[in-house]
Amino acid sequence: MSRALSNVSSSRQRQRGLSLMGLLFWAIVVSFGALLLIRVYPSVQEFLTTRQAVDRVARSDPRPSSVPEIRRAFDKQRQIEYTNSMISGNDLEIEAVGDGFRVSFAYDKEVEIVDPVFLLIKYRHTVSTK
Repeated sequence: MSRALSNVSSSRQRQRGLSLMGLLFWAIVVSFGALLLIRVYPSVQEFLTTRQAVDRVARSDPRPSSVPEIRRAFDKQRQIEYTNSMISGNDLEIEAVGDGFRVSFAYDKEVEIVDPVFLLIKYRHTVSTK
């Protein structure tokens, strides 16, 4: 009889797995992560496309030689890439630095997760035309 009890207790010690509460907890965590990813991804993609457009303008050959040229080149690049970015050429901050320019932009984006919960993302990027 003692041998039967030892078999039962040893089999309980070897049992491993996920309880129902653990499963529900991880399902909620994974679902929230997926929801966050689905809501944030378009905003991040928009930023990456805008950043790429600014980088192309700054590193184009020949490089733009004036502020209006940089703004026009950025607007043209936006049209080529079909981006519906929040910023336009007029929103770029351009300053002369040495023999080139420093082009930068910054903006905030609110992403609705679940009403009334929003996520605020601050985007910024700077590149030099040297």
